[in-house]
Amino acid sequence: MKILLIGASGTIGQAIDRELSQRHQVVRIGRNSGELRVDIRDTDSIRALFEQTGGFDALVSAAGAVHFGALEEMSAAQYAIGLEDKLMGQVNLLLIGRDYANDGASFTLTSGILSEDPIRYGSSASMVNGALDSFVRSAAIELPRGLRVNAVSPTVLVESMDNFAPYFRGFKPVPGAEVALAYAKSVEGAQTGQVYRVL
Repeated sequence: MKILLIGASGTIGQAIDRELSQRHQVVRIGRNSGELRVDIRDTDSIRALFEQTGGFDALVSAAGAVHFGALEEMSAAQYAIGLEDKLMGQVNLLLIGRDYANDGASFTLTSGILSEDPIRYGSSASMVNGALDSFVRSAAIELPRGLRVNAVSPTVLVESMDNFAPYFRGFKPVPGAEVALAYAKSVEGAQTGQVYRVL
């Protein structure tokens, strides 16, 4: 398969790359690094990416930013970061990408455990992740040409605990390699409209 991996240089992206590149052609894409570049906040940038890649068999997005902050200090502008980047960025990868995807291609988006198990300072992430999970379930029933869409909703990764441990006390972190298996299941499997939780 020809797989477009958005966010390939991130912690999750690198784990996905290691898993899928053993069996498939992986095109590594990032905002600031990779074989190709894209800013998922910009629909023109997304279109330009697909003009470069042409048809593909799978798109995996492990990209998207949100703002972490205390609720009492959050403003509409801070919530908009996650809405415009992680949420609509990934939604637009599907909306624009479906016109370039090969018949039967899959889209795998990334949400996260905070939609169901919130933490202090994570209200934006919880909101965005919940919206992504709902979008995947709904979009799956309308996609044409055998196209599929799923989400992977991981907990915090072992490799990220140096940076995030204070926010995830009591959470059991999982290795990136384990999280990557959920992406492989989405890409190489047959299901659609699923949220694969990795806890």
